[in-house]
Amino acid sequence: MRCVSDVRVPVYLLVVLFGMGSWVAVNGLWVELPLLVDGAPEGWGLPSYIIIIAQLANIGPLVYTILNKLAPRKVQEKHGVFFIVAAGATACLLLVFLWRKTAYIGGVKHSTGLIFSAFLLSMADCTSSVVFLPYMSMFKPQYISALYIGEGLSGLLPSLVALGQGVGKTVCVNQTVNTTTNETKMFPEYLPPHFPLEHFFYFLFAIMITCGLSFSLLHYLPYCKQEHVSNNVDISTNTKMLSASTASYRYSEFRNDDNLQLEFEQPTLGKTAFLHKRNFVYLLVLVGIINALINGILPSVSSYATLPYGTEAYHLSNTLGMIANPLACALAFFLPVMSLPVISISTFLGIAMATFVLTIAAYSPSPPLYTDNGGPALIVIASVLVSGLMSFSKVSIASVLRLNGRRALLLCGIITQVGSMLGAILMFILVNLMHLFHDKQACI
Repeated sequence: MRCVSDVRVPVYLLVVLFGMGSWVAVNGLWVELPLLVDGAPEGWGLPSYIIIIAQLANIGPLVYTILNKLAPRKVQEKHGVFFIVAAGATACLLLVFLWRKTAYIGGVKHSTGLIFSAFLLSMADCTSSVVFLPYMSMFKPQYISALYIGEGLSGLLPSLVALGQGVGKTVCVNQTVNTTTNETKMFPEYLPPHFPLEHFFYFLFAIMITCGLSFSLLHYLPYCKQEHVSNNVDISTNTKMLSASTASYRYSEFRNDDNLQLEFEQPTLGKTAFLHKRNFVYLLVLVGIINALINGILPSVSSYATLPYGTEAYHLSNTLGMIANPLACALAFFLPVMSLPVISISTFLGIAMATFVLTIAAYSPSPPLYTDNGGPALIVIASVLVSGLMSFSKVSIASVLRLNGRRALLLCGIITQVGSMLGAILMFILVNLMHLFHDKQACI
């Protein structure tokens, strides 16, 4: 078990606040969709536009990675973080004033203000995948879990605020569909929110500013800099002992401005303890699969899998799943796992649960046990297990890769984004083009 004394609690909390800025803006946009589509000319076609915009926004991490490769001294993680904070905060403010703005493009009315702001938000958040993780190579490995706790909270906090706002609450209204026969039908109608969208966007802006301030303290405050790896190395010997699971590693550091390279050795073996290339690739493949599932595939079918069991099951699975995310990351801090077999078991259990959820979604709107009392409990438990197991595996993999230096974390970030993109594109084709999933009307 990892001791809390291994870290400084204020620094750990600052890393959590820093990590919250990774995906809070895009997550916030998604939870507000019930209110956004109500006034958007695209209607419920708006989510499909946002999905495509998010994929186009991958130009951000691509450009950053190329520039960092070509000019590593001039384009570093600290520059990337400041760009992400500035772009994300600006986009949140633009949403306040522009989300209602529309214009005609090719004779069709579109939410141009919302779409432009969504692109800027997505570009900032996508770039965080290849910036935040490599930046954490400057800190002790124990702080990796704090970054993922913050990332988990970036989805949970907007959801809780939206819950207080009353987003998605509906009533069933009886409307006449045929005046000749006086035929009527029940339709869902959204209730007005407790506070306007503009206030929610100001909340997202405040989170981005908090992220920027936290990063500034982490990077420049002397108290926080003492937790940088460079300040924990005995200059006379340039070595230090690091406990990682049951193994001890010795590492040497060679500092070049803000670029950090670490060489780990096992004292008992007297040789470099880098991951074998096969294991390294294996872990990156797992990262791709995990992020394809939790960021692309499962979000696209969550409503198909849970709504047939009722709106309560839908909200419980989403809310408890988001709570399970940071809790699993915290567990990875207190019970660190460096064993590839254990990581594999956790990941494949998560994949099994994800497969179950996908299978249920494929049976929508009449999945197994949808009329039974045990059905809702089963889908909620499966959804929570997917979130918890995948989050635990993701943090554990990042902790192992952290022991192999900055480049390993950069590749982890790149694969994270590639996996998320491929999962989203695949599900866009299956859901919107091939129509393989069928929804249940809210007022049946």
